[in-house]
Parts: sequence; C-alpha cells; structure tokens
Amino acid sequence: MIMEQRLTAEERLTLKTGAFGAVVLVSNVEPGVLALVRESFAASAALADSSGMVKAVLTSGPLPRLPRDSELEIESVVLPALTRAVAILREKSPQDVRTYQEVVLAAADQAAGAHRGVTPRETAMIERIRGALVEPA
Repeated sequence: MIMEQRLTAEERLTLKTGAFGAVVLVSNVEPGVLALVRESFAASAALADSSGMVKAVLTSGPLPRLPRDSELEIESVVLPALTRAVAILREKSPQDVRTYQEVVLAAADQAAGAHRGVTPRETAMIERIRGALVEPA
C-alpha cells in the first residue's frame, strides 16, 4: 500500500495549506506583483523538488483556499496548519516529517530570496514558520 493513501483528503489539504500558505506569508511581506511572481516560481521549484509522500501530496489535487483579507488572517490559518501537518506526519508517516519541514522552509527561503534578497521582515516571518513546524511535545 502506498503511504500517502493513508492520509485523508482533509489531512492532505492540511499539509498543502501549511506548505503553500508559508510561501504566501513570505511573499506578502514584500508587496508587489513582480516580486510575487518571482517568489512563487522560486518556491514552486522547492516544492517540486520534494520526494516521496510529501511530493505526492504537494504536487497533486486542488490548491488550498487561503484567506485574502489580511496577513494576520492568513497567518491564523497557515501557522496552525503547519503545526497540525507535522503532527499528522508524526502519527501516520514519521519518516516524512523532516522532509516536510525542510521543503516548507526551503520554499519559504527561496520565495524570500527571489526578489532583491531577503529582508528583515521576511527573515522574521520565516522564523515564525520555523516555529510552527515544531510540534509541541
């Protein structure tokens, strides 16, 4: 049996919401359409370079629907999704926890660095994402 089949549709969506949402959070720190396009392309490469179940989840099915009203609203959805995604993987596919964490952080880093280098605000957001990826003991 393939490992990702053990995840429910809701669990798969949680993993995607966290990963894609992390990129949105970093991209929203520095406004501008050109920046957003460059950041999205950079981040999508990191997501596509993932492997195993993480790649299967992140590269298939529908994209998550994220709030659009405010950065705070997006953050209130994405950061808990990241924490929940790690918990889901610890329970159902522990060997993929590290891959997920690394892929999300790589995508966030690439999004931040894709347009005029990484700003202090982007670094701060990446640290918040990093914190959310650590499941409380």
